[in-house]
Amino acid sequence: MPTSYFFSLIIFYFFIVISLSSFTDGTELILVNNCKESIWPGLLATAGHPTPNGGGFLLRSGEEQVLPLPDNWSGRIWPRQGCCFDPKTGIGECQTGDCAGLLQCSGTGGKPPATIVEMTLGTPSSALHYYDVSLVDGFNVPVSMRPVGRDGSGGGCGVAACEAELNECCPAALAVARGGKVVACKSACLAASWSDRYCCRGEFGNPQRCRPTVYNRLFKAICPRAYSYPFDESTGLNSCRASRYVITFCPPITTPN
Repeated sequence: MPTSYFFSLIIFYFFIVISLSSFTDGTELILVNNCKESIWPGLLATAGHPTPNGGGFLLRSGEEQVLPLPDNWSGRIWPRQGCCFDPKTGIGECQTGDCAGLLQCSGTGGKPPATIVEMTLGTPSSALHYYDVSLVDGFNVPVSMRPVGRDGSGGGCGVAACEAELNECCPAALAVARGGKVVACKSACLAASWSDRYCCRGEFGNPQRCRPTVYNRLFKAICPRAYSYPFDESTGLNSCRASRYVITFCPPITTPN
């Protein structure tokens, strides 16, 4: 075999390995706005992790945005709605999910009530990703997170979701209204002024003492694939290993597996 041909094969193999490595490193999130109105996704990474897009951006109806995330990324994403920001300063306000009046949340969490997507992504040595949709901080917009391109390395690969419009059946004691319209639904914790009993803290910070309230049961009945209260792990938490996940605001309603 000629030396030049052998050398060419080595170079070709080298570029194939590099290409595959760059393709499999990290995870992509595809954020899709299926709502009739604009959504301003808010993002908050846990300490030590980068925050994509400065922590917030505009996603108009029908648009999607791809966010590449590194291995081991951990954080949360939530929808903000009814926002108005100064185009020069990025300062303004949102009806729901507001983060200190900023377009780019920059390390600031969203003001509840808001529907939250939480995730901890895996690494090549610890493959599983963990993710959920949480109503622990209340509800403002239907959201789902589903895997795409599962690689077969384990995990249930379920869909985390609250696909129903909870605002339409929110109890009066939990409803948040703007202009005569219910725009969000509080959690029992928020409605009870952050009491330990309803927030599962202090002496109630364990599954034996903190039990679901009638409101938690209502949330669970309507959105069985979402966390309804802090110790709802049996059906709320999902694990998977996929190269991409689609997070959809206002997803079409589907039947749970």
